[in-house]
Amino acid sequence: MKRRSEGLGAQKKARFERLKQEITRFVLANHGCSAQSIVANLSHDRAMRNHGLTPRKVGFFISRNLAEKLSWWQDHRAGRRVYGDRRKTD
Repeated sequence: MKRRSEGLGAQKKARFERLKQEITRFVLANHGCSAQSIVANLSHDRAMRNHGLTPRKVGFFISRNLAEKLSWWQDHRAGRRVYGDRRKTD
């Protein structure tokens, strides 16, 4: 019997691709934003409530799936990671 998390059905792929697009779109429009602001935008403004997003999950997601487009750096005043376009930081 297959585990639920191992499947890659059409709906799971579509959610994954939509999440990638929405995160990329938000970060490119708001260079230097935090994971918390990304989650707030996606959960409340974009109505992606059923994804169970948290700032920690978004941080892992960006580093694993969007590292070629987005990068992060430490905001020393706030003590957290902020995300932006890789082309602007290199």
